[in-house]
Amino acid sequence: MTYPHEHSGHRTRIFLSGGSGTVTRPVSHLPMMGWGQALDLFLTDDVEVVNCSRGRASTKSFRERGRLQWILDNMAPGDYLIMAFGQIDWKPDPGIHTEPFDDFMEHLRAYVTGAREAQCHPILMMPFERRRIDRHGNVSRFLGDYPLAMRQLAQEEHVPLVDVYGQSLQWWEELGPEDTKHVFTYLRPGEPLMPVVQDADNVHLRAEGAIEVARFVARALATQQIIPAHWVKDLDRRTFSYDEMGWLDDATFQHRTKSRVSPVRDQKAGA
Repeated sequence: MTYPHEHSGHRTRIFLSGGSGTVTRPVSHLPMMGWGQALDLFLTDDVEVVNCSRGRASTKSFRERGRLQWILDNMAPGDYLIMAFGQIDWKPDPGIHTEPFDDFMEHLRAYVTGAREAQCHPILMMPFERRRIDRHGNVSRFLGDYPLAMRQLAQEEHVPLVDVYGQSLQWWEELGPEDTKHVFTYLRPGEPLMPVVQDADNVHLRAEGAIEVARFVARALATQQIIPAHWVKDLDRRTFSYDEMGWLDDATFQHRTKSRVSPVRDQKAGA
């Protein structure tokens, strides 16, 4: 089924669901930045990004805590839902953990089904790999089977897939152990310590890395004909001001975190 790219009454929206690699950060977390925070830099005013991602969110916890339901409650026909999970589903925490070819895929299938029932477009986005590089420049496949499971689900459900995972392996190997520190959250002299990292982080991106992931996503959405090409802009632009990058004040960040939750109506998803 083909849905219209635009619907009456408001701009088409791209809802983002995911974890800390995607989330829009508060200003207290500078220079850490989620790629979803940077996506607006490469999109025109024809489309609005609604970033619902949350730190420490897995496919399971995001769904069970009512964050997916909030998106489904607020979507309109023709909107888009990007599912950017797979970074922390491996964690042993029972409220977070999923198995790649089992409940990870089943939770994602519920996102896909929900979006389609709302007459919206589901999009799967594979996660970027962590910064784990040996002395020969080889990147460890820390995320294991989660990217593979996402690819399998995309094939089974005929859902567009944005392969950030494969691209990130190429990037990190090209940059090497030292230069990847410029895209992950390695603090530089004079930068304040953050509440979530002391001085080095091999999981989360700095603004420089987040912008490049967002650029890749925007380009993929257009070249794969997932969204209209005229919605994408500035793919060759290299300089952005901090004012453009969308860090939130702490009060707004907390409000969005607490308010973008709906009661879960699918009892199989949990309470």
